[in-house]
Amino acid sequence: MERAVKYDVIFFDVDDTLMDFDLSEKNALDKAFREFGWPEGMTDYEAAYREINKGLWRELEQGGITLAELGVERFKRLFAAHELSGDAEAFNRLYLANLGQEVHLLPGAVDVCSRLADCRLAIITNGFAEVQTSRIRLSPLQDAFEQIIISQEAGFQKPDQRIFDYAFSRLALTDKKKVLMVGDSLTSDIQGGHNYGIDTCWYNPHGKEKVQSARQGKPSGDHADV
Repeated sequence: MERAVKYDVIFFDVDDTLMDFDLSEKNALDKAFREFGWPEGMTDYEAAYREINKGLWRELEQGGITLAELGVERFKRLFAAHELSGDAEAFNRLYLANLGQEVHLLPGAVDVCSRLADCRLAIITNGFAEVQTSRIRLSPLQDAFEQIIISQEAGFQKPDQRIFDYAFSRLALTDKKKVLMVGDSLTSDIQGGHNYGIDTCWYNPHGKEKVQSARQGKPSGDHADV
């Protein structure tokens, strides 16, 4: 915390950095399955969904799919894999609506933001604008951030450098040395900040191993956004 005083601006990721995404996802999925008439859905399909979803988010980071396509495609693949008869678009809409109501801050999130009150704080998050905006608005952190940068609105997602260009423009920033990116994802938050030339802080409460990308020689790891 003492080192943070060198920065004028701190960008925070949301999911698994400030908010517990795993719990939010579980609750939202369970509600969607139940409302679709599949009360055992979480037991039967959660593992398959997570694997499909993780792969698609990695594809999104690499520019191979759009966010809108991802939202529906994950459920199309899930339904096809388990021979379920359901409308993937309708299920995705219901899931996202549920997710937007799930607000579970990680321990210490409010305290950290309060202690950094002398810095300009902003959000840079991948995900659906309506969902992320709703979750932040419903949380105790609703007034903590000067700007909330969401990939769907920016048109680019971390680690694409252009989302950082967008954020710098929104905050009228010019000095990269005065900016810090804080997040849990090596491939998204830390890779993105590294590519853009700003300092990064890897939030790693579970002690994940830091590995190097053979292709780039840069940090890589699991993705955990909406």
